[in-house]
Amino acid sequence: MLPRKRAGEGEVVEGESENNKNSNNIKDVSVTSSIKKHRICATAATDSKANNSTVTIGNNSSNHNSSSVVEPSIMAPGDANLNDIDEDLHSRQLAVYGRETMRRLFASNILISGMQGLGAEIAKNLILAGVKSVTLHDEGVVELWDLSGNFVFSDNDVGKNRALASVQKLQELNNAVVISTLTTKLTKEQLSDFQAVVFTDISLEKALEFNDYCHNHQPPISFIKTEVRGLFGSVFCDFGPEFTVFDVDGEEPHTGIIASISNDNPALVSCVDDERLEFQDGDLVVFSEVQGMTELNDGKPQKIKSARPYSFTLDQDTTNFGMYVKGGIVTQVKQPKVLNFKPLREALKDPGDFLLSDFSKFDRPPLLHIAFQALDKFISEFGHFPVAGSEEDAQKLASIAAYINECLGEGKVEDINPKLLRHFAFGARAVLNPMAAMFGGIVGQEVVKACSGKFYPLFQFFYFDSVESLPAEPLDPSDFKPLNSRYDAQISVFGYKLQKKLEDAKVFIVGSGALGCEFLKNVALMGVSCGSQGKLTITDDDVIEKSNLSRQFLFRDWNIGQAKSTVAASAAASINSQLKIEALQNRVGPETESVFNDAFWENLTVVINALDNVNARLYVDQRCLYFQKPLLESGTLGAKCNTQMVIPHLTENYGASRDPPEKQAPMCTVHSFPHNIDHCLTWARSEFEGLLEKTPAEVNAYLSNPVEYATSMRNAADAQAKDNLERILECLDREKCETFQDCVTWARLRFEDYFVNRVKQLIFTFPEDAATSTGAPFWSAPKRFPHPLQFSAADPSHLHFIMAAFILRAETFGIPVPDWVKNPKMLAEAVEKVIVPDFQPKEGVKIETDEKATGLSAASVDDAAVINESLFKLELCRNDLPSGFRMKPIQFEKDDDTNYHMDLIAGLANMRARNYSIPEVDKLKAKFIAGRIIPAIATSTAMATGLVCLELYKVLDGAHKVEDYRNTFANLALPLFSMAEPVPPKIMKHPGLANMRARNYGIPEVDKLKAKFIAGRIIPAIATSTAMATGLVCLELYKALDGGHKLEDYRNTFANLALPLFSMAEPVPPKVIEHSDMSWTVWDRWILRDDPTLRELLQWLKDKRLNAYSISYGSCLLYNSMFPRHRERMDKKMVNLAQEVAKAEMPPNRRHLDVVVACEDDEDNDIDIPQISIYFS
Repeated sequence: MLPRKRAGEGEVVEGESENNKNSNNIKDVSVTSSIKKHRICATAATDSKANNSTVTIGNNSSNHNSSSVVEPSIMAPGDANLNDIDEDLHSRQLAVYGRETMRRLFASNILISGMQGLGAEIAKNLILAGVKSVTLHDEGVVELWDLSGNFVFSDNDVGKNRALASVQKLQELNNAVVISTLTTKLTKEQLSDFQAVVFTDISLEKALEFNDYCHNHQPPISFIKTEVRGLFGSVFCDFGPEFTVFDVDGEEPHTGIIASISNDNPALVSCVDDERLEFQDGDLVVFSEVQGMTELNDGKPQKIKSARPYSFTLDQDTTNFGMYVKGGIVTQVKQPKVLNFKPLREALKDPGDFLLSDFSKFDRPPLLHIAFQALDKFISEFGHFPVAGSEEDAQKLASIAAYINECLGEGKVEDINPKLLRHFAFGARAVLNPMAAMFGGIVGQEVVKACSGKFYPLFQFFYFDSVESLPAEPLDPSDFKPLNSRYDAQISVFGYKLQKKLEDAKVFIVGSGALGCEFLKNVALMGVSCGSQGKLTITDDDVIEKSNLSRQFLFRDWNIGQAKSTVAASAAASINSQLKIEALQNRVGPETESVFNDAFWENLTVVINALDNVNARLYVDQRCLYFQKPLLESGTLGAKCNTQMVIPHLTENYGASRDPPEKQAPMCTVHSFPHNIDHCLTWARSEFEGLLEKTPAEVNAYLSNPVEYATSMRNAADAQAKDNLERILECLDREKCETFQDCVTWARLRFEDYFVNRVKQLIFTFPEDAATSTGAPFWSAPKRFPHPLQFSAADPSHLHFIMAAFILRAETFGIPVPDWVKNPKMLAEAVEKVIVPDFQPKEGVKIETDEKATGLSAASVDDAAVINESLFKLELCRNDLPSGFRMKPIQFEKDDDTNYHMDLIAGLANMRARNYSIPEVDKLKAKFIAGRIIPAIATSTAMATGLVCLELYKVLDGAHKVEDYRNTFANLALPLFSMAEPVPPKIMKHPGLANMRARNYGIPEVDKLKAKFIAGRIIPAIATSTAMATGLVCLELYKALDGGHKLEDYRNTFANLALPLFSMAEPVPPKVIEHSDMSWTVWDRWILRDDPTLRELLQWLKDKRLNAYSISYGSCLLYNSMFPRHRERMDKKMVNLAQEVAKAEMPPNRRHLDVVVACEDDEDNDIDIPQISIYFS
């Protein structure tokens, strides 16, 4: 259902104050289903100028400003209903935050004061995150000036109250969030209704008053003050005198598999070298599953000292503990951290350490700390912002800043930097969209931290500027004059010339997912491609799914199933009707070069990637490299994001450096020796796809064209072909399902096979006391000794696995599923009917233990025979099938909780985990791992796109140097912001790559000719050695043509004319093989005439006391004594066998064929015999 409602049906309410009990119903919002979009009557906008207005929209019928909704800033576990989380909608966000944080968010009420661009961005991110309620406060009205910074405003909203004009579009983002408005002056008492309050446009005097109230309130109210002023921004956070952070970084606790523990003081703990340990000195850890030294399994946290890559010292005396035997897991214990925030009044005077983003500007934050205070004083004194282009106003601001600086005494800034303050003054009134997007992501994340205790808060000031985004050429004051357009705010910062370049840009955005939606919103507000010469092309071949809605904010629930690019383009055009946009549904790759042809690429100004996979990025990167187009690259992973600028001739390209590939678990580990839940889930996903997708697809491929399929399998004649046929035979013969009870039987026997029989065979082949070839215990870490399960119908997890398995099996065979399967009693009865055969482990079963093995074994001579036998059986099975029978392959779909896909995968993984005593996971965690879900949240996406668009100004200006650009890595969880100048491209100079690399390592370089000899693999040659070699050969030719010479008469020669050296020796005689009274060498060939049969050939060899057990022609096996069916070939002529079995074609001029025969003597010793030539008439 989309999205889930919390209470009531939602309505728009107007009243004189937040406590007005006699609210008048303006318009009911009719809701016919949970996915019906809310529509808000235009009356709300019409009445926006009314005084003392409060508008409430959402699914909570009570006014959230009443005292009944006041909740603690950190909710105790269990305070919210777990069922409130719509896992389909919030799955990517859940992967970042977890259920507990989401539950706390769902109980949080937020106030956002100031609904210009920054306020709208913060509200958007919090509404997408799913807080309980958001109250929008603004006393001002929409101006034309606001339209370049706020995506919720349109031309029709000019003159309306900002808060009221924002409600409708923000509510569409998430109907489950209650959205209210306040349009009158705020009082500090009203703040008590909220867990967190955010102010984006407030005087310092009022901020001090409100912050004092919030800091001293019980419980404290988290207070955030943030501003965006042109290309400058600031954030201040105060979460109270004692704020508890429950999880400082959001990372999974680090673990290690123990290899040994010493009986020492302090004890040395060594771990297997499977993966490097991530522990640090001072970390607390707990031990589990330790055998021998069981005293450590008490669950008490122990402190680490001297942490190393594969070992650490434990702050514990283990001298008198038991002797370590084997096993054990060590797990990091994440400790809560209490932070003591200072109120704004104190922090202004003593700001402490500023959070840095760019180390090339380490002296910038103290200056901006003064600049923002100076701006507040300027506005309070003169009643307006500094005018863009006014040198007088800039000088006044600089004078105020200088005065504040002087008052700081010893803490004053040495250089007040008038040039920077001038830029600050000129753009002070403007809220630029890229800055609003960036700070909207940062502040939105801080609100989440304040409400949940998840991640480390910003402590306490953060200042940022992007003055490098300004045009490279100096601007005249007249360039800043407003043009009475929606871009006036942006023109006040960059001038009208750059605005014209933005409007005429031809831009290609690749992808319209989360990043793509944000980019479209940003460029539409900036006016990119909105001029007569401009054009924006966006492409994406995907369609909208429910899980997209929590971060891809241009999509609504009624868009599910529609093309992403089309919907996103339409939404972007509604933000700015002047946008010239074309939406395509093509994947960008070699297969679409007819669409994205040379003319298309050559006509572009810039390319912006909004992709989610490396291969697509690399392709676009190569296209941009070839056509010399700027590429703006970005990506997100949970709370992390990065940006990379690829600028022709200035920076390296995206593909110039790559991350190392992710480490893959060896096949043998996944299949037989898992030691963590990831291994179990990887195996489960593989089994799901094999059983339910690949095998049914192979069945259908065979049934669609049996002759062609059989031919392809015979031609392949390898282990993969043999395996495919065996799986088809299972489906159509041994495990064929005709009734629903057959499906139940299949599922029950699968349980037995997977979790009982295979484990029994494994521990029979490798008992618990087994040793390796070196004498070491086989079952040593990281291997875990398994135990077979005992099926029990009383175990719900056993039954649930079987239910998911037989429902999906029935689906592949097109068998209806009866309603009784969801009745536990009837289900148990049906399962109990299944007769489970006894299993006895077999001797000689090969179980792969080589970690380097990657797949099926190589083809063997037996494969062709097995393939032919399988095809024969399949033909018999096909004749018994109903006409037109086909199976239904099931493609894995992780985001549909009703299809039983994740039920089966989670069941497979958890039963296997139970075999190996590995901790199990719930279905949601299994979905994250098996579904390979990339964690994603709106805040990091917003920040990344904001940063990229700040670089877009530089690209479209076209005159910036490489030192003006910035690549960024950020982690909002910490928070960490790291900006750096892009790496310039490698300059290739003669004599080339090899010598550049040699120079790196201090290796002597070579000239071009020597490089040519080595790289071109040129073989040295001179005429003298050639002449000598041929002369020596012709001397031997006399002997060969005479025909009467002995071996000792011939000569092999090695000579080196450089020394000179001549070395002649008698040739080596051939190896002689002796058997009975015969002998032969490699020069011999046995000839058998008169067109013999297979029986006659075997008897001919028998007469020579040779027992033939295998005969092959080319790569095809004509006879093997192990195969009973081959005895039927005994009376066939050998030439006929070669033609029928090996499909040999004999040319008219050919009268013999050569076969290879493997023989034994009477004592079963292998004898190498000559090749046999069989002549036929």
